[in-house]
Amino acid sequence: MKAALQKIGLPLMHLLDPEQAHGWALRALRMGLTPTPGVVTSNRLATTVAGLALPNPIGLAAGFDKNAEAIAPLLRSGFGFIEVGAATPRPQAGNAKPRLFRLTADDAAINRFGFNNQGMDVIAKRLAARPEGGVLGINLGANKDSSDKSEDFAKVLATCGPHVDFATVNVSSPNTEKLRDLQGKAALEGLLNGVMAQNAKLAKPVAVFLKIAPDLEPQDLQDIAEVALSTGISGIIATNTTLSREGLTSAQAAEVGGLSGLPLFEKSTRVLAQLSALTDGKLPLIGVGGVGSAEQAYAKIQAGASAVQLYTAMVYKGIGLAADIARGLDELLERDGYDNVADAVGSKREIWL
Repeated sequence: MKAALQKIGLPLMHLLDPEQAHGWALRALRMGLTPTPGVVTSNRLATTVAGLALPNPIGLAAGFDKNAEAIAPLLRSGFGFIEVGAATPRPQAGNAKPRLFRLTADDAAINRFGFNNQGMDVIAKRLAARPEGGVLGINLGANKDSSDKSEDFAKVLATCGPHVDFATVNVSSPNTEKLRDLQGKAALEGLLNGVMAQNAKLAKPVAVFLKIAPDLEPQDLQDIAEVALSTGISGIIATNTTLSREGLTSAQAAEVGGLSGLPLFEKSTRVLAQLSALTDGKLPLIGVGGVGSAEQAYAKIQAGASAVQLYTAMVYKGIGLAADIARGLDELLERDGYDNVADAVGSKREIWL
């Protein structure tokens, strides 16, 4: 019944303004109108990434549930882990609307939200009420008008960290001025050291990931790998949205903002493979960008990802996609003779280098 509702509902959603449709999708989740297959797992899919025991390696990327409003239903939607946020210390409205655009012809989206969220205090209360079980993370952000953006990440971790299993330092959104400047070696080292110092103060320190942009030069990636290894973070998420517009055909391709979805797949997977080579198995990587099928998730894993995340593909295929991808990945691993997904990590990295 719920699958049928999704099939009917998706075309109707696409008649609405994209941001309005997104709001309705969250309401549908809270009302129990979406497919909830529960935990999708098997001996092949279950894996441990940065100390996190995942039933499967398919995660929800940050940005879908910015304010942690639908944690319980999302944890029942087939994902192996979910990430909410980004959260900033103070609430902020974000950029002016319209700020989300569907590029249907490209299976893509462009957003320029600008970290719109209700602030860390509101979000922390919802995180504190999370159901038991499941793996939940928070994406850490900085206020647009902050005088010290680096300090903002530690503030959010101090407030939200006690209620999550992992936290992601997001210095890669293109929609907050000067945020990507924090990916520079010296700035990044200072930022991550501050976050890790705060993490050590938590009663139960969490896994800390760094989320990077796809629009980086080889030297930038080398610097990031060195800083990641030296600061002791748990892993890297590659990648956030891109500023590139190469190959797009949709009428709204020229909109300002970050591009996500299928056109990002190759670019983000190449960055992932390069990072895998640079870190040489010392840090787990999470692959994001253009994942919309089991085959694409498998490609990320074989390029070097220990787990993957998705978001934009659900705009076109629905919330049931996570469970479909997890089951399909299980079949692909069985086909290729893998006992566990961890054995496939990086097995075809050279293809992407």
